[in-house]
Amino acid sequence: MPTTAKHPAPAAPPGDDAQRIAALRAFNRFYTRRIGVLQGKLLDTRFSLAESRVLWELAHLPPDTPGISAADLARRLDLDPGYLSRLLKLMRARKLLRSQAAEGDARQQRLSLSAAGRRAFAPLDERSQAQMAALLAPLAEADRQRLVESMQNIESLLGERAADRPPYLLRPHGPGDIGWVIARHGALYAREYQWDLTFEALVARIAAQFIERFDPRREACWIAERPAPRGSSGTGENVGCVFLVQARHDDVGEPEPGVAQLRLLLVEPSARGLGIGARLVAECERFARQAGYRRIRLWTQSNLVAARSIYKAGGYQLVSTEPHHSFGHDLVGEMWELDLA
Repeated sequence: MPTTAKHPAPAAPPGDDAQRIAALRAFNRFYTRRIGVLQGKLLDTRFSLAESRVLWELAHLPPDTPGISAADLARRLDLDPGYLSRLLKLMRARKLLRSQAAEGDARQQRLSLSAAGRRAFAPLDERSQAQMAALLAPLAEADRQRLVESMQNIESLLGERAADRPPYLLRPHGPGDIGWVIARHGALYAREYQWDLTFEALVARIAAQFIERFDPRREACWIAERPAPRGSSGTGENVGCVFLVQARHDDVGEPEPGVAQLRLLLVEPSARGLGIGARLVAECERFARQAGYRRIRLWTQSNLVAARSIYKAGGYQLVSTEPHHSFGHDLVGEMWELDLA
């Protein structure tokens, strides 16, 4: 009589997904080996990876916090409460932890590091810092930044569901924002496309003209800002921008009646995939309609694939192309337009 498996093998994923799964697994094998977590103890200390994470979380509680409950710690680390309970019992036996009753409820215990726990954590923290510095040391500055941004992208995509990701807000430009726009365009386009300083100079001219000619009834700038974490005393972080200005026949010419121009769309690598670019472009269309424009025009390059896909999804049509040599490269300029009639 044939037997039935309790857990039948899952259906094979489609070809593209199978390759992606294999790539993710290969990366996991590479990275866990590279940072040494396959060893029984972490960084040549007496602590396992789980124990090290508990020590790190408790060492980084806000100074005015009386501690954290075991239940909250389990949720923060995504650990099974039973496993964490056994782990905490062993750490208490080694006098690494201290407990105190929660204010107003003696049944609830708050955990924090004891003096011995802080002494034990210090070399672990120093070795982890040294290990990461050693990983960065052989890399050029641009490669270090690429590595950090790639890790931020992984965390953004896999860390939290889209609905729970850190929110962002759109706001008008303020003091310091125009300088940020110029600097980030220059840095990112040099890193990602190897464009030279003439591009940064062009952005600086566009930004200066925007400030000099600014008419708030007909023009706008939006800065996408990621707010500072709750409880933090820091300020928000700029992660994107876009400008909508009156179109002109050239940089010094008269405005072209009824036509707006979208300029300087940018989204930081750490914030890509959150829909910020599409939102910025949509804000330009909303403002243009409200201001009475009949059409929005923009100039981009054929190799800026992500931006082109946003424009196409927003209803823009490619109306002309022209090869040119700019920013140190042979490029193909493209003019796109959106009819608002």
